Amino acid sequence: MENELLSLRLKALADPHRRKILSLLQEEAKCACDILPYFEFTQPTLSHHMKILEQVGFVSVEKRKSWHYYAVHKDVMAEVLHELTMLMNKNDTKEGVQK
Repeated sequence: MENELLSLRLKALADPHRRKILSLLQEEAKCACDILPYFEFTQPTLSHHMKILEQVGFVSVEKRKSWHYYAVHKDVMAEVLHELTMLMNKNDTKEGVQK
């Protein structure tokens, strides 16, 4: 994964509302109307958060009639975790050599 994409994904995860949205989507795809009651913000704000999560690949959207259903991409989440693990292992190796 390129550094810029990893940075964008980490920035998306930095927001607690987006982390909560991802948590809500872990079991099944949900429409915005099912997600919104968990928050104290408006539908346009939810759309803003969903757009960011979609842009970085954390969620996909499927239109069913007049509703948009969002699903989490667990493989992308795992990829970010893998990249962070590799980064930590790389830093541990460098520190081990320097000591």
